Amino acid sequence: MELSAYAQGGWRLLGDPRRFPRRSYAALLRAAFRSLLDHPRAGLGKANSFILDDPDLKDIDPTVLKHCHAAAATCILEAGKQKADISAISTCLEDCKLDKERIEQFCTEYQVFKSILTYLRRSPLHITDVSWRLEYQIKSNQLHKTYQPSYLVTLNVENSDSGSHPDVSFSCTMEQLQDLVGKLKDAAKSLERATQM
Repeated sequence: MELSAYAQGGWRLLGDPRRFPRRSYAALLRAAFRSLLDHPRAGLGKANSFILDDPDLKDIDPTVLKHCHAAAATCILEAGKQKADISAISTCLEDCKLDKERIEQFCTEYQVFKSILTYLRRSPLHITDVSWRLEYQIKSNQLHKTYQPSYLVTLNVENSDSGSHPDVSFSCTMEQLQDLVGKLKDAAKSLERATQM
């Protein structure tokens, strides 16, 4: 498991007992896990309030707190994303100059939330196949004549983490389908240009 230079710098600060005494370190870890697990879509505003409201962190510079919170959150997310075991996490944190006690404290906290972190590790769905059919609607529910063609499109998708996933189906008019096809062609051209650079 590897962390960016910025995250490693934050962990070095967290490993310094003069900057982060034992209680402050524990409070920051709790805040990092809470900000990711209690409010996964809340954004940084909520995460910062977790940190700044904790009485054990009042004496620490807010800029250092935010840097260290980002480092802890990055490590938590990377470990969850890679399904890292305790030895990989320990090695990574040892490289950041943390002592054994702080590493064990992080690993203990991580083990408690490990099963929940798998839900944060979702990767985007991949389209494996497309099927479609033309539907021609003659009457509506109110018995009005409509004579309107539409396409029923089904995207067969899979998730690289868990394999199969329910198919995505939608209905659209010919104009909407042409618009979708045009946008997909534009995306394919952009990707092709990007890979040629």
